[in-house]
Amino acid sequence: MILQPLPLSPDHDIPAPLLAELTALYAGDREFQALGGDFPDPDDIRPEQVARALADEMAEPGVEVLLARGAGRLVGVAVTLAHHPDPDDPDPWIGLLLVDTAVRRQGCGRRIAEAVEARFRAAGRGAVRLAVPDADPRGLSFWTALGYEVIGHRPDRRLGRPCAVLRKSLRTPRRAARVAVVDPAGAVLLFRYDNVEVGVHWALPGGGLEADESPREGALRELAEETGWTDLEPGELLHTWEHDFTHSGVPVHQHEHIYVTPGPHREPAGPGLAAAHAADGILTWRWWTRGELAEEAEPVWPEGLAGLLDAWEAARGGR
Repeated sequence: MILQPLPLSPDHDIPAPLLAELTALYAGDREFQALGGDFPDPDDIRPEQVARALADEMAEPGVEVLLARGAGRLVGVAVTLAHHPDPDDPDPWIGLLLVDTAVRRQGCGRRIAEAVEARFRAAGRGAVRLAVPDADPRGLSFWTALGYEVIGHRPDRRLGRPCAVLRKSLRTPRRAARVAVVDPAGAVLLFRYDNVEVGVHWALPGGGLEADESPREGALRELAEETGWTDLEPGELLHTWEHDFTHSGVPVHQHEHIYVTPGPHREPAGPGLAAAHAADGILTWRWWTRGELAEEAEPVWPEGLAGLLDAWEAARGGR
């Protein structure tokens, strides 16, 4: 499957042989065209109508028309939108995915969708959205089978048809583990980061797991690398949570195991520590009291860490 932008002539026209292919593709799915309402008569779709429809699409900022070819023939077309006009919508959109009916049920639609997603992922986009008319249960079934989830309902912008809005995360899954080291006074060590996506925040020592590591093994390794302390073990599991951010230029969806252990009040130290912190984007560190945690003058990960530690200490006191 090859996915490439629609080629135009020097006069910005669609070459005649390609327009004939596109017209056959559009006319081949009468049911889809009847639902879409883009053409006056879905039984009589003409080349000039297809050319006009595509020209109208490409006149919108950020729109790209992508042609899918397989075995030397046109098997599908996708229209994408880099930025939705709604400023509160951060995601790109798939505006159209049309597959040749002759190759339906052969996985072409799925492969085209995956290729579109790969283009957005390579561009650093974290998710993609699309709308499916309520009158198109076949379309809804197709997209949900690909991992898209319904996040709302609203009329479409052009015809006002009631539609389901679907979204799929394009983020790379990442596993991580951290350790909350709590000193005798109840303070906890945190590192300060400035992330390109989420901005300034504080987090516990820890980071991503290697392929063959358990969360506890990764937490122990990361604690030693980031603090220089080799005399502490991750204690009991305090919390698990998931969040999105950008790691090394890649949008990720991170699942973290957070452990907790008592430890002395001391500063991170050891050979290579500065280089390790620079590589991980750590700006500085300090011990936070429980009161400072409760106030959270700057964002702290995970949210509600003060309450989690209070509950942990209360449970320890009852043992």
